[in-house]
Amino acid sequence: MHRPVVAFFASAEDRRRLVRCVVGLVLCGAGFSLLVRADLGLDPWDVFHQGVSERVGLPIGVVTVLTGFVVLLAWIPLRERPGVGTILNALLIGTTMDLILPHLGQAQAWPAAWAMLVGGVLITGVGIGLYIGAGLGPGPRDGVMTGLARRGMSIRLARTAIELTALVVGWALGGRIGIGTVVFAVTIGPVAQFTLGRLSLPPREARRAQAAAVTPTGGTPGSGPGR
Repeated sequence: MHRPVVAFFASAEDRRRLVRCVVGLVLCGAGFSLLVRADLGLDPWDVFHQGVSERVGLPIGVVTVLTGFVVLLAWIPLRERPGVGTILNALLIGTTMDLILPHLGQAQAWPAAWAMLVGGVLITGVGIGLYIGAGLGPGPRDGVMTGLARRGMSIRLARTAIELTALVVGWALGGRIGIGTVVFAVTIGPVAQFTLGRLSLPPREARRAQAAAVTPTGGTPGSGPGR
């Protein structure tokens, strides 16, 4: 079970996890900002948010927040638990985009647009690897991905299926797509699987077991102080 927010300042390891989580979420915000300025199509979830926004008449930002709460309901059958990372996800990605977008120029030519698109996918993928790999809890949408992965589906397949579902539903609701939308939908899954495999920290349970096995000088396994 994830611990309360204040508990994550209790040890050097937890502070390290918190820093990695925050850096990862900021990178996600930066990556999404590049996708917006590339102007080659919104990422699949924003296509969905835009489609719902146009149907119900709510601002896209409000739809994004409400969608996050609705998606959290899918965590119940998957037995996912929210954590500090879940809360930070809701707060930091949008805030980062609001800070970056005013200072990021629109792509004026195809080479620049494609460079922004590819850079956005890669940066977002690294951000996912850092913040989910920190083990503080995924965001609402990523929690569905990790929940499916724990039930035998690969990260690549789970992420791609989720992105394509959001894309199709969003398009049916009137959201606008482009070549960048398709590129993001089919590449972010493999990129996320690659980065998670290399950037994830060991679970706390594994760290505690490792620490318990460490013995003082001249001791034997299990002879150290208890927890």
